[in-house]
Amino acid sequence: MTVERFEEHRDLLTGVAYRILGTVADAEDVVQEAWLRWSGADTAAVENDRAYLIRVTTRLAVDRLRRAKARRESHVGEWLPEPVGTDPAGTVPDVAERVELTNSVELALLVVLETLSPLERAVFVLREAFGLPYAEIGGAVGRTEATVRQLARRARKHVEERRPRFDVDRMSRRRITERFIGACVDGDLDGLIAMLSDDVTLVADGGGRAKAPLRALIGTGKVARFLTAIATEAGARRFAESLGVAAPEGYAVEFTDVNGAPAAVVTAGARPISVFSLVVLDGLVRTVYLVADPEKLTRLASPA
Repeated sequence: MTVERFEEHRDLLTGVAYRILGTVADAEDVVQEAWLRWSGADTAAVENDRAYLIRVTTRLAVDRLRRAKARRESHVGEWLPEPVGTDPAGTVPDVAERVELTNSVELALLVVLETLSPLERAVFVLREAFGLPYAEIGGAVGRTEATVRQLARRARKHVEERRPRFDVDRMSRRRITERFIGACVDGDLDGLIAMLSDDVTLVADGGGRAKAPLRALIGTGKVARFLTAIATEAGARRFAESLGVAAPEGYAVEFTDVNGAPAAVVTAGARPISVFSLVVLDGLVRTVYLVADPEKLTRLASPA
């Protein structure tokens, strides 16, 4: 019975931990540790399993994020969250709830959440993504309700000021993503530049394991030249070889939902080697997120 009571909430706990931590591996470790604590507790005395498990998971995730902050600061190049596959059909029965949950794992949002303190991030996630009451959040993070309200207000203001705006619907974003990748593959430099905003930024995370710019590229010229260079046969070969993949003829591009939004997943020999996620504003690409760290692509099919 103890196992069944925990498993009933596992997906929820993984969702909470992932949004707080930004990586599936860390989220899975946290949920496993939560299970160990649950299995060793007097569960007969627990009145609300969901609230209890969220509290344990949140505190473990906040502690882990505090330790991870130092590692991420010494990360080779830019650090981006680990992408996860999300099915827009989903398993959440309520459409409005499903949209809210997928929006809360958008790559662009998770990048902004990295700028919050671990405590602010936990409060924001529990309130904005899961709609928990302030009193319950206070129990989860060990703060008074008044303090939680202040943290939530500060975190929300911070996120709203930095969160990218999207002014196109899902289908338009997918079409723009397809055109964008097509221009890269075709080496159509002029066509690609026409799709980019003047202040376009490319943020790439190779983790020191894949060839990627160590700093963000800014401007249409730099971004377009980099993208068309890695999309040529020779460039693609060098890129794949840096990941231990030597057969460019096995390349494929899949347009699918990643972190709740249209994205392009590039594979070589059926192995994901990069993910492109775009921020689109006024019909132009404002930001390109490129995740190429192989360690962050092994769980791409994991649910969020």
